[in-house]
Amino acid sequence: MSRYLDDFSLVDFTINALRVVIIVLVFWGAFNTLTLPADAGRITGEQWFDLFVAGLTQGSIYALIALGYTLVYGILLMINFAHGEIFMAGAFTTVFLATWMDKIGFLNGYPFVAIPLLIIFSGFISMIIAVLLERIAYRPLRGAPRLVPLITAIGASFFLQYTFRGLYGSGFKSYPTVDILKGSVAISGFSIPIARIFVFVSALVLMGGLYWLVERTKIGKAMRAVSEDKEVARLMGIDINFVIMFTFALGGLLAGAAGVINGLYRPQGVNFFMGFRPGIKAFTAAVLGGIGSVPGAMLGGLFLGVIEAIGPNLVMTGLGIPGPNQLQDVIAFTMLVLVLIFRPQGIIGERLTEKKA
Repeated sequence: MSRYLDDFSLVDFTINALRVVIIVLVFWGAFNTLTLPADAGRITGEQWFDLFVAGLTQGSIYALIALGYTLVYGILLMINFAHGEIFMAGAFTTVFLATWMDKIGFLNGYPFVAIPLLIIFSGFISMIIAVLLERIAYRPLRGAPRLVPLITAIGASFFLQYTFRGLYGSGFKSYPTVDILKGSVAISGFSIPIARIFVFVSALVLMGGLYWLVERTKIGKAMRAVSEDKEVARLMGIDINFVIMFTFALGGLLAGAAGVINGLYRPQGVNFFMGFRPGIKAFTAAVLGGIGSVPGAMLGGLFLGVIEAIGPNLVMTGLGIPGPNQLQDVIAFTMLVLVLIFRPQGIIGERLTEKKA
């Protein structure tokens, strides 16, 4: 008996009890929701499909932003909490170019040229901000304790927010609507908005390009080598500073592209503070998929988007919670807590060794 008491851990017991409670609540809520009678507001199959597609669309944007977090963490083992503002910088700057293109009729006259130009321009702006951030704020602190760059990243986040507030003002701006993104298409009897298809396909192309670059190119091999061991990579002739700068540039490029894609999908709400919430959600997605893993960030973003769209209606409706769709943020951050409880390394991440952690 004493041996069992010696092995007993109150922390482990509490965590295991919490796991059981969460699992029971999830299954009970889902069961109640799915067995609701039709006259009590049961969600139809078409509505579930629409929620799923909306989740994939939003998750695609989360995934693009999350890749910046995971790339930097994979190289430097630091969380760049200013990455949401890098996303904001590209989107906020490009809204003026998009408005000008729309004013002269170029945006809707030549959309297949204009939209790629907007994405490239936004990516370039965010890339420049990311590179300057690495060179000015992070590189001098590379040998410092890991808490120092973390605090610096938070400070850089506020600096970028209020810099762009001073440059562009505190008011909200919006992207012009693009005619070819209006309407919907019917696929297997389901209606899917063209704007959602555009977001998902664009994100898949960018994520596929990144995966190819990391896995199949010389610079990608250098990034993976630096991620494994910087000193050994330096001895092999790899320019560590260039690889780190390139990693920040690549993450910034993807974040800027995500900013325009998000702006064309949801035109309203462009302002100096727009990067905070997507940045936190993307960080959650990176942790969910496995921080430091490129495929994990992609999968985590998509998974978070789907859970955020379906979870409130599936679980909270059955638990009798009013206004479940207003609790999407609660679902997202609850997912972060659940990942840390059930699988701290993420969906496809690996447990870090003591030396690397």
